[in-house]
Amino acid sequence: MPLLDHLWIIPSLPLLGAALNGLFGARWPKRWVDVVGVGTTGLAFAATLELIREFAHLRADQVPWSKSYLTWIGAGNFRAGFDLQVDQLTIVMLLVVTGVGWLIHIYSTGYMAHEGGYYRFFAEMNLFTFFMLTLVMAANFVLLFVGWEGVGLCSYLLIGFFFLRKSAADAGKKAFIVTRIGDFGFTLGILLIFWVFGSVDYATVFNRAAGMPVENAGQPGVLTSISLLLLAGAIGKSAQLPLYVWLPDAMEGPTPVSALIHAATMVTAGVYMVARAHILYSHAPIAMTTVAVIGGLTALYAATIGLVQTDIKRVLAYSTVSQIGYMFLACGVGAFSAGIFHLMTHAFFKALLFLAAGSVIHAMGGEQDMRRMGGLRKQIPWTYWTMLLATLSISGAPLFAGFFSKDKILFETAVSLYGGRVLWAIALVAALLTAFYMFRLIFLTFHGAPRYDAHATHVHESPKNMLAPLVVLAVLSVVGGWVAAPALSGGADYFEIYLAPVFAKSSALLATAGGETESRTLELQLMGVAVGLATLGFLVAWWFYIRRPQTPEWLAETFHAPYKLLLNKYYVDELYNLAIIRPIGWISTRLLWQVVDEGAIDGSVNGVAHTARRLGSRLRVLASGNTRSYAAWVLVGAVLLLGLLLWPLLGMVR
Repeated sequence: MPLLDHLWIIPSLPLLGAALNGLFGARWPKRWVDVVGVGTTGLAFAATLELIREFAHLRADQVPWSKSYLTWIGAGNFRAGFDLQVDQLTIVMLLVVTGVGWLIHIYSTGYMAHEGGYYRFFAEMNLFTFFMLTLVMAANFVLLFVGWEGVGLCSYLLIGFFFLRKSAADAGKKAFIVTRIGDFGFTLGILLIFWVFGSVDYATVFNRAAGMPVENAGQPGVLTSISLLLLAGAIGKSAQLPLYVWLPDAMEGPTPVSALIHAATMVTAGVYMVARAHILYSHAPIAMTTVAVIGGLTALYAATIGLVQTDIKRVLAYSTVSQIGYMFLACGVGAFSAGIFHLMTHAFFKALLFLAAGSVIHAMGGEQDMRRMGGLRKQIPWTYWTMLLATLSISGAPLFAGFFSKDKILFETAVSLYGGRVLWAIALVAALLTAFYMFRLIFLTFHGAPRYDAHATHVHESPKNMLAPLVVLAVLSVVGGWVAAPALSGGADYFEIYLAPVFAKSSALLATAGGETESRTLELQLMGVAVGLATLGFLVAWWFYIRRPQTPEWLAETFHAPYKLLLNKYYVDELYNLAIIRPIGWISTRLLWQVVDEGAIDGSVNGVAHTARRLGSRLRVLASGNTRSYAAWVLVGAVLLLGLLLWPLLGMVR
């Protein structure tokens, strides 16, 4: 049975796991929950590998391979079916979602072993995986929207997993509401797509868009409107400026949730969507520039906040926002392959960083403040070395996975028609700050003297089911970018070649400056600058936290105002609370609730009830039980009735 004809099997496997654990997991032992939760995700990964084998034998004219299984919505000339497709971009995303997702599920069996709601956790993780697979395999915008909203729902459930803790419940609601703001624009974008193209199928929309002229930047048209509306959803889902505020608070969820949703999968959905709709964006220069500017500014903005955070997971949260900014920057300058390349390598090293952070928290008995750690290198060596490898990768150390993908983005930004020196400089400064705050994390956590109570805290290495995924991800964080390594010596970038058929139609519109030799020379020069700045970031962190550990405190006191500004995240949450949340709360409470609901609606309903009750109270006196009273009322009624009957006759007599 060829899997290419039964693509539905891949997303159905984790959906089956979610259903089994959700319905029966409460009565099962944890071992059965593990078998179902981890097993179905592992089977989805195995099915993906089989799909890759079959996909490799397809002819070029058979790609993308799509299958239509049923018509889901049909009304007039509108059709939205359960249609799935596979191309090279889908393959990359499937490997990330199922492969990294499976490792995180394995890790969770150790990390969540002593938490309540164990079966519920795996049911929600499986459900999230199903929706993410639906998102990346969809062949039309409506089915993509189902997966898009599904991962938002599961994010709400998983972030608020510890729902008895108010901070977790609030974080889940915040994530759900903020992403809905962007999704409003996303919905309008899909409606506009159907209005313009008469279809929501990728094949129809992209083929027709490819034949349209590139819009003038001075006269934006309908493709610009569509692209910007879709971008609104991507900004919310991928936590970019100004809708990034939900992701740092999402660290209230269990650490495996942070690794799966906020490092490897959901937050990259916006990047995937922009890359998938590259035809639309490549015909809309204003939209391309907007994507690039938002990505570059977000990369720098989030990196500055990460400099002073003390919660180990929040440092990684702002790092995620910053790295997603790099991906947006790549897509905005037309380097869609580079953006997806960084998406893949980021999934490796950022998932590892979160899982290693979870291992640290596990070893410290739940402590997340780096100021209360230190000296853990010898107590938890496996965690230390794997986290160090991930840090080297995200910092752009030569020959690590992050080095190749970040270098590609910096180079493409410098030479692209939609890039330039300003965006390149912004991305370069963000790279410098990344190296600094990541090695700050390493030095504060693992080096120096212990800053915790050794008698009260029994530091211990994590169990094997938590360490094994760390080792696998560490290997991927080192070698995961080597597919692009030959390009440094004049060879081929195999990752870019693999994705070239997907982005072929937009590549011709987004040429870069310079010949092949000049470009290679320039790339090596820019690479040297980037590595030099990353090294500088490492050295400054070493000086601050190893050589002169009193320096950061002196700087915080000397530059108190800037330090407080960064520590309080530029007071953006407070600003949103003052400018948006409080006014909406006042309108909701004072106007909609007290005036409209209580005053008008409840007032009218209650007024009718009060009137009926008063009338009934007065009429009640008629039922006195006195026979003569009843007779008198009967007489009065008879007289009134007789009068009504005789009234017409009296009129005729007159």
